[in-house]
Amino acid sequence: MSKNLIIGFPRIGEQRELKVVLEQYWAKKCDFKEVEKVASELKKRHWDYQTDAGIDLISTNDFSLYDNMLDTMILLGAIPARFRELKNEEQYFAMARGDNNSVAMEMTKWFNTNYHYIVPELSANDTFKLNSQKIIKEYQEAKEHGVNAKINLIGPFTFLGLSKTVDGSENYDLLNNILPIYEELLVEISKLNNDIIVQIDEPIFVKDTKNEVLERIQDVYNKLASVSSNIKIIVTTYFESSCELTKKLVKTPIWGIGLDFVHGTQNYDSIADIATSGKKLIAGVVDGRNIWKNNFSKTLELLNVISSKIDKNSIIVSSSCSLLHTPFTLKYEEKMDSEIKNWLSYAVEKLGEVSIISKILHSGLDNLSDIETSIYQNNNTANQSRTKSPLIHDKAVRTRVAGLTKFERNGAYSQRIAIQKNELKYSDLATTTIGSFPQTPELRKIRSDYKKNLISNETYESEIKEYIDECVAFQEEVGLEVLVHGEPERNDMVEYFGEQLKGYGFSQNGWVQSYGTRCVKPPFIYGDISRPKAMTVDWTAYAQSKTKLIMKGMLTGPVTMLNWSFVRDDMPRSEVAKQIAIAINDEVNDLQNNGIKIIQVDEAAFKEGYPLKESKINAYEKWAVDSFKLSVSSAKQKTQIHTHMCYSEFNDIIKTIEDMDADVISIETARSGNELLKIFKDVGYKQEVGPGVYDIHSPRIPSVDEMADQIRLLLEVLPKKQLWINPDCGLKTRKWEEVKPSLINMVEAVTIVRNELKQ
Repeated sequence: MSKNLIIGFPRIGEQRELKVVLEQYWAKKCDFKEVEKVASELKKRHWDYQTDAGIDLISTNDFSLYDNMLDTMILLGAIPARFRELKNEEQYFAMARGDNNSVAMEMTKWFNTNYHYIVPELSANDTFKLNSQKIIKEYQEAKEHGVNAKINLIGPFTFLGLSKTVDGSENYDLLNNILPIYEELLVEISKLNNDIIVQIDEPIFVKDTKNEVLERIQDVYNKLASVSSNIKIIVTTYFESSCELTKKLVKTPIWGIGLDFVHGTQNYDSIADIATSGKKLIAGVVDGRNIWKNNFSKTLELLNVISSKIDKNSIIVSSSCSLLHTPFTLKYEEKMDSEIKNWLSYAVEKLGEVSIISKILHSGLDNLSDIETSIYQNNNTANQSRTKSPLIHDKAVRTRVAGLTKFERNGAYSQRIAIQKNELKYSDLATTTIGSFPQTPELRKIRSDYKKNLISNETYESEIKEYIDECVAFQEEVGLEVLVHGEPERNDMVEYFGEQLKGYGFSQNGWVQSYGTRCVKPPFIYGDISRPKAMTVDWTAYAQSKTKLIMKGMLTGPVTMLNWSFVRDDMPRSEVAKQIAIAINDEVNDLQNNGIKIIQVDEAAFKEGYPLKESKINAYEKWAVDSFKLSVSSAKQKTQIHTHMCYSEFNDIIKTIEDMDADVISIETARSGNELLKIFKDVGYKQEVGPGVYDIHSPRIPSVDEMADQIRLLLEVLPKKQLWINPDCGLKTRKWEEVKPSLINMVEAVTIVRNELKQ
């Protein structure tokens, strides 16, 4: 009998091996066979980690070369027309990254995480066709490897709910089109083994459910669960509660239901329904989204409550969601403070937590091995340490927060913008970039050597200044009007600031996949936050000294600092955000006092922090907006405050954006045309806007004509005096040979359109 499982596992590799080989392949330094070889080795290694930890049911098809939603498009034959002539890996990566002929598919955030998925493009006229090769092959590989495997699938409701239709049809109208493909797939899967478990992920069920889902859920899962008697279907939800849908699911012949008891406390209300139905409860009790060591005592208390409502033999202990959202293993964290490290648990360590918790639940403490007993005892000690450690509590920070009296900047926008226009004297359709320039291998080596004390401080500063000089000179040469220093000293827009704030911790190898091969190494907040000294002033002031043009100061906002960090779980997130906001506010004041006239406070992750339940949104918006306004409250009226947001559907938060009261907002629109921008016109948005005119997540170089056409489209939505022209995000992930011609073309496109407007 299976007593535990993992919803899913990271796939990038413990040393980012998949990232390395894919980028070599894209650079034409190896062929695709090498990619397949590395992928095969990683899958087997990841299965071994889970087997060795004592995980009973191990996932297959959670591994992906780029993204599981993209894999599901291939599985269903849901290929946009512009990619249909391409084949195999050429088609796959063109859909994800674009090519010389076609723009890549849109990306957006996976629910309220920092993982990005590729958004399917569907229409009522699409013809779907099963392509099960990946799933069948991977399961057979696992079976040959001796793995007790389940197959992971993204469910039909989630696939459609997260798609966009390009013909105006309703997403769930396509359910009848794809359901036969799922049924056909299950028939194929049924031939793989006499007894096989299929985990169908339906996280869309935790959102406020549309009627078409409620009306059809029983019919769909009656059909899927009846395809074959040797398939046991688990329907898994995560990130929130799904009580309303669970009441429907228990009436179908599925085998089990997965619920998140870490982030969905209302799921307690569903236990009795599951118990009555006789189904298995996959209890997500180990946090798959954070890095804190599980508190065994509290989790076992929770499971005792659960088991008072359902037989223990019907409980399968699991992670709350896929461990994709956590770093791989603590094994490589050799420099971390030992006390802090002992509070943490990455993906591999969480495997052991799931295993030990399930063993205690089903067999009792007395049946733990000596090693497991030691781990259990250490767990209790570590969690007690966190409650008392002086590393966590800072009385001065708490006192300052309690004594706040100024929470937002002076002057209404209409007053500020008039002062700023007179002070800054920039043109309509002013050109700028979002902030970062390419992070070259040489630049990374300089930072790495400096951290390892292989080069002196003087050498490091000289090299960084040389890069800044080159960035400034290039921007002046191509005719950009508001410049940036390029951020050569920064490894990551959150980690860089976190490294300079008290209360933040850092890892050597805490990489988490953001999209494709893009990985981030989030810092973690373990204690009260304060800023010991200025963080950006020296580099920004130096850059300003090298030009007569305006140099933007670049900061990361408090909400993004919070949402892109692993956050302490012993304090409300709103209070942590307030502490960060005070630190950023001090930095804003120092920048403006050192001659920086435009300061961009990026809130790239503002939207992803939104609760998945509508009833919880107002509270989040209130403290998130308050935190941003507090962070810029020291700005003088003549100091222009910019912000930047990524991958956001703005229709539902446009009022919140207005409430943030930034003078200029830049947004990503390159992959979604003007749809995101129209809402700004519809609501009469008064502040200035910088819609991205080209997609920086693709290596392709847009032409002058293409960007000029895009600017003309922008002018159909907003007047020229309200528009800035910029790429849709930072340029750190691109190469100079892509960046330079793209920006040259962008500036030329602006010149063409300005001349047209004069006629």
